[in-house]
Parts: sequence; structure tokens; C-alpha cells
Amino acid sequence: MSTTDKKVRVLPVSAGNRATFSVCPICLKRISARRVTENGVTRLLKTCPEHGDFSAVIWRGKLDIEKWAGKTAPIRPGENESCPSACGLCPEHRRGTCCTLLEVTRRCDMNCPYCFAPGGAPEPDIEEIRRQISGLVKPGKTLLQLSGGEPALRDDLPEIVRYAVKAGCKYIQLNTNGLRLAEQRGYARELAEAGLSFVFLQFDALDDKAYLKLRGRKMMLEKLRAIKACASAGLGVALVPMIVPGVNDSQIGDILRFAVNNSPAVRGVHFQPVSYFGRAHAMPDDSERFTLDELMDAIYTQAPELVKPGELRPGCCDHPLCGFHGDFLAVNGRLEAMRGAEASADVRRGSEADRNREFIARRWKRPAGVSGANRDTSTMEGFLAAARESSFTVTAMAFQDAGNLDLERLRRCSLHVYDNGRFVPFCSYYLTAWGNKE
Repeated sequence: MSTTDKKVRVLPVSAGNRATFSVCPICLKRISARRVTENGVTRLLKTCPEHGDFSAVIWRGKLDIEKWAGKTAPIRPGENESCPSACGLCPEHRRGTCCTLLEVTRRCDMNCPYCFAPGGAPEPDIEEIRRQISGLVKPGKTLLQLSGGEPALRDDLPEIVRYAVKAGCKYIQLNTNGLRLAEQRGYARELAEAGLSFVFLQFDALDDKAYLKLRGRKMMLEKLRAIKACASAGLGVALVPMIVPGVNDSQIGDILRFAVNNSPAVRGVHFQPVSYFGRAHAMPDDSERFTLDELMDAIYTQAPELVKPGELRPGCCDHPLCGFHGDFLAVNGRLEAMRGAEASADVRRGSEADRNREFIARRWKRPAGVSGANRDTSTMEGFLAAARESSFTVTAMAFQDAGNLDLERLRRCSLHVYDNGRFVPFCSYYLTAWGNKE
């Protein structure tokens, strides 16, 4: 037994001080790890016998990690021993599939330095895409995310959407930079008529300075045009900002205000703190990480009139350290928290993944005939109309990379990439070695 193993097993079992397992960032071999909290700051510590010691900050003490994480089950020696190298899913995986991601291309019209997609693979033809959709679908349930690369580079994307509808996908989501939506007149409407449910729009900032840093070009005008095109086509939009410290972390509150002011076309904001995989595979230090509790604290402090402490909660499906959700109504330029909405009759049935899928997808999908008019929510009629038309979510997903990968978290992942018959947790599918430690 190594010295590292002895230290891991005497730690008290709590969210902030706990034995777990991870991978070496250099060779990606499974190794013992531990979460250690000192002065409120929690780090993942691990040692590879070949490549040495590694540390990554995962919580900065802006919130109490013990209260946030609750009584999550630790991963113990002998559990999930094939994880993550044999993900597919294994019988020990703790969660079903909430959202299925399918790469329809790895081509892209941009070259973002932080992209998770490595690129370089040949593009599957339409028959291969159909085969993949037929293999992944659970009729009447599947939430399919069409991703890449940039899916809108495929001229046959509307045909892919139509086939997914025919195959039985209940919700179809497009993950896009928005350039084609902005530039090609009628394209958003063509996708909507094909059966697209909503759009996940890359939206990092409200100024071109940040886009130049994160995406290599000015994009603000195209983002506004893409939102307008989706609004005209009746497609709901979730804005997806990647948050990088020192670049756009000061704009979190302003992004929320922009989203609320553009409701009901914009259905929510889905924050993603930067992770270091894909193209962003250099070894980061702690100053380059933005933790989940920092994100929540930034929301509370930068937009206190919109979101109040306690209105963001751990997701009901993934691990608490993986993300959060808040359920709101966007009414008259403000947010009103919906408490206990997830207990409604239409989301009580099924597995945790089924409930989470319905909870999120029904809020992101824009109902037909939305007027966008202000509603008086003091009356029952006004409240029900607002709940249908003006639902708004504030959510986040803190993806894991080779530095902070925690297998306790990974085994509860419900975002799965479909690849030739395998459903693979997102963070293990895109896991990237960092190369030489030197």
C-alpha cells in the first residue's frame, strides 16, 4: 500500500474532505485522489507514481461545500474500477441519459482556443447519421443535442432534424455559434419547420473585446442577429457563456440582464466555467480556473435584483459539484423564483434523468403563440399564462478536465455522447491528456 493510499483512507468522509479517484493528467491512468478543504478552499490532490503530484482548485469557499453537496455517496475502493477508460455506460454508472449529444460534424467555421472538440475526423454522411439516431433514440423520451464542430455547416441539417423527429426524438437541440442563423435569411425558420425544439447559442459576452480574446473575432452583431432570427422563427434560445477569469467573469450579471430583457425569445442562460480539454489542453494553474461557487457568488453579487441567494440549487440528476439550476418566470424585466415547480405532476414520473429532461426541455422550448406581453402574475390566469410563456432558467455545468476529474462526479453524469452504440459521459469522452508535465 502506498503512502498516498494510507492518507486517503484516514480522511473523514465529507464533501470537502473525501477519498476519491481521478486520472493522471499526463498518462490518463486511473489513480487515487482526495478532496481536501483548508480555510474554505477545496482542492483535488492526486499523485501519479510516474508523473508526480497534481493539485486543482474545485471550490473557493464562496459557499459552504458541505451544505451545497449534501450527503453524496463517496466512491470507494472496488467501485467503478473500469472508469473512465471503459465508459460505455458501465453497469455501475449511477445515472441514466438525460441529454444525448451526437456529433454530426467536426468541421467548424471558427478556431476557438477553448473548444472541447478536437477536430480532424471525417464527416459522417447522412446515412451514417440516420443509423446513429436510430441507435440512440428512445421514442417519446430522447432529448437529442446536435453538436460538432459547427452543425450548421451541414447543408442537410434540416433533413437530419426531420429524421430525428420521425425516429421519435421528443426534443431536438442545436448547439451552435449562431453564424449561419445570423447570416442566412430564413434558415432558423427552416430548422423550426423541420422540428428543431430550441437553440443552445454560444454567447460569451456583450462586447467584442471578449469575443476577440475567446473566439478570435468580433461576434456581437452576429449574436444579436441570431437571437432575432430565432425569435422570428419561434425557436427558444438558451444563451451559453463560457466563463474565463479575467476575460468575461465581470459580465455575468449583464449577460443575465440581457437575457431577461430578451425574454421570451431567450429562455435562459446556461453558464459553463472554462475547462481545459480539447484544444485548451495546456496545464492550467488555479488562477485560470473559475469554480462553481465563484459563479454562483458572481450571479448573486452582480445581479442581486434578479437572483437571490438560495434560488440556485444543485441539479436533481448530476452530482451537486457538477452544476446548478434555478427556475424562474421572466416578468416585466425581472425574475420571479418558481419554488417547488419540479414537483408538478408532469415531471414526477420516471427516473431522475426523465424528470430532469422534462424539467429543462419544457422550459427551453418556446410555446407556440407566445405574445411576449407583460403578465399580471397576481391573478391565477396571469400566473398560468406567464408560467407557460415566460419560463426562464439559470443553469450551469462545470465540466471536468484531466486536472480536476473526480470519478465520484463522473459516475453520476447524465449528459452522454453517443458514439457507435455507446453512451459515454461527456467529460470522459472529451478527456484530453496534457502532455509532458515539464
